[in-house]
Amino acid sequence: MIHHVQLACPRGSEDRSRAYYVGLLGLTEQAKPPALAARGGCWFSGYGAELHLGVEDDFRPARKAHPALLRPDLDALAARLAAAGYPVTWGGNELPGMRRFHTEDAHGNRLEFVTPA
Repeated sequence: MIHHVQLACPRGSEDRSRAYYVGLLGLTEQAKPPALAARGGCWFSGYGAELHLGVEDDFRPARKAHPALLRPDLDALAARLAAAGYPVTWGGNELPGMRRFHTEDAHGNRLEFVTPA
């Protein structure tokens, strides 16, 4: 079992992370333990996943490596992201029995969202 997935973010980008992960994706922000909160970044959970955004001083977005997150509201989520100006690239039939799309978070990190067909 995986406890969480960590993605990198630039220093001082917590508000952009919250706007994206809470505002667009509908996740809930989780309080970081005090010893870790001083490092910056933020943690989010929802839909059976926990994502940690950790500050990386020489940040570069992950363009290939990415988490694939299960979402029951795939079409509504894709529409919400596209309306907010984020790319939505639908996959074909590469994963039998699954519908999916790729997008980017507020920092350019690649994300995949999937749902059973």
